[in-house]
Amino acid sequence: MKENIIKVRQVTKRYGDILAVDSANLSIQKGEIFSLIGHNGAGKSTLFKIMLGLLQPGSGEIGIQGKAVNGKQFRQVRRHIGYLPENVVFYDHLSGLETLRFLGSLKGADLGTCEALLDKAGLLKAAHRPVRGYSKGMRQRLGFAQALLGKPEILFLDEPTTGLDPAGIREFYQSLNELKQQGMTIILSSHNLAQIQEKVDRIALMKLGSILTVGTVQELREQLDLPLQFQVALHPSAENSLRRALAEFPDCETHIDGNMVSISCSREQKMALLTTLATTEGIEDIHIQEPSLEDLFLGYVDESTSSQQPAVQN
Repeated sequence: MKENIIKVRQVTKRYGDILAVDSANLSIQKGEIFSLIGHNGAGKSTLFKIMLGLLQPGSGEIGIQGKAVNGKQFRQVRRHIGYLPENVVFYDHLSGLETLRFLGSLKGADLGTCEALLDKAGLLKAAHRPVRGYSKGMRQRLGFAQALLGKPEILFLDEPTTGLDPAGIREFYQSLNELKQQGMTIILSSHNLAQIQEKVDRIALMKLGSILTVGTVQELREQLDLPLQFQVALHPSAENSLRRALAEFPDCETHIDGNMVSISCSREQKMALLTTLATTEGIEDIHIQEPSLEDLFLGYVDESTSSQQPAVQN
């Protein structure tokens, strides 16, 4: 069993009549990449700030490394936490290197690491340029570099790939994987579900302040049991033989478009259908598509909405 380095228990936060976080419960394990996902306004950033001690919850408890976030001992824990906010702001007249040295001095970090962090973020060539000349993506890279000041043990990243191009996003997740291998615990938020699907260990789905479910992508797939999609390439002369074979699966939905066939079936039917297709003449290729993270999120949102609907009275 891995150590739970962060524990969130029944945390609630209101802004007037708006319930930003609703009775949130989380346990985040040491050394994992954990993601809060949900659309804008789901409560991700608010929960982030509460876990960092930047906001006080209306109720509930949060512990990081065994220390209460609102306790006196948390000041020492905070020195080992890095944070990249969603909207990062810097002093425009400072260069990238000056920015890191200034922020590093505030944090008590080793200023000799600043150039190496800029290099890691892909900004070494722009180290002496004023930040006012940085693009949105470059500012985001600088924000990532400042989050790594002081060699944090825990890293909070709020929408960290905003403004990055595809190459930058790939480099960013490669860096996260390296940091994870070094033992760092990483918590990130994102509304870009396709981007993080294969890059995080576990996920918490949020909607309107509530955590709908927590688990690995595969665990969430199995919990929700959405249908699998088979894409089958078919020889033109084999349509009739395929239709006869699929007669054994009346619950599957089938759409034939020329030599391409789409079949939707339940997870329980997967192996039986695959065996049947593999032994049917004229099948040239088979591709199985699992439900995407976006499919899962929408499925859980629909399920939670349905559970909140009042029963129809006859």
